[in-house]
Amino acid sequence: MEETETKDSNGNILQNGDTVLLTKDLKVKGSTVTLKKGTKIKNIRLTDNEEEIEGHADSVKNIVLKTMFLKKA
Repeated sequence: MEETETKDSNGNILQNGDTVLLTKDLKVKGSTVTLKKGTKIKNIRLTDNEEEIEGHADSVKNIVLKTMFLKKA
């Protein structure tokens, strides 16, 4: 099986435990919370899908985000 690399919107390779920043305001589905541009997502975990990561922000725990809206901090 071929290893895939998870990359942020700038093409930087992401790894488990990295911290990333949002590049756009995002509404959280199923919640009234909106994550603002520049919000830190700490201690990310890579998923089987190279276009998604799991992490948590101060206001939301265990959130899945698309890498196209992230940049490595």
